[in-house]
Amino acid sequence: MTKKIIGIIPARYKSSRFPGKPLTKLLGKPMVLWVAELSGKALGNENVFVATEDERIKKVVEDEGFNVVMTSDTHLTGTDRLSEVAQKVHADIYINIQGDEPTINHEIIQAVANMKVNNDSYVINAMAKLNTDEDPGNINIPKVITTEDNEMVYMSRMTIPGFKNYENRPETYYKQVCIYAFNREQLLGFGDFGRKSRLESSEDIEILRYLDLGIGVKMLEVEGNSYAVDVEEDIAIVERRLKEIHKL
Repeated sequence: MTKKIIGIIPARYKSSRFPGKPLTKLLGKPMVLWVAELSGKALGNENVFVATEDERIKKVVEDEGFNVVMTSDTHLTGTDRLSEVAQKVHADIYINIQGDEPTINHEIIQAVANMKVNNDSYVINAMAKLNTDEDPGNINIPKVITTEDNEMVYMSRMTIPGFKNYENRPETYYKQVCIYAFNREQLLGFGDFGRKSRLESSEDIEILRYLDLGIGVKMLEVEGNSYAVDVEEDIAIVERRLKEIHKL
């Protein structure tokens, strides 16, 4: 049986760190539309939904022909917002596509979806080696450690894994790439938890809630040449990367 797979882009206007971020212009186009278009390449435009609490975002997205689900403005995280979408839109697999990574390769979305089809009991998340110009000590970059079969052990804003002796230092560090895949039960359970878990709250990394829910997270290693817009200073970096990708 063919599974129904949809992509959801959480797009919150009222971000405390960067208000209005989804509508930030990158080379003249709102960031949320860059992400919607690359998501459409992976899943088909009809299977892409933007989840927002804001009418301004709704109008911009609908004017370009993408689906919008209006959600509460009180959600604690983007995955809580997806949980509300799962109550309203039925699918077998829900792909969370982070709205601030407009340089992500659409093939990564397809790869995460395929891994979920074959590992339904797990939540799936992507990871990549840090780019050479990225600092493992940067707290804006969640680092991940896994078992040797790529099951997540922990994720942190700190530099992990650590090492006692310099010769045992890791050859590379891995960062989270914010593409996730869930089934409906996993998303509804996340929302039903009703609060941030202790580790999730401390690190401000929502995937950690699944540790307390007892649900394993499989990490899929992908190419890591994507850059996120975390703060306004990232805009110039991301615009340069968009020019490279689209040969502009």
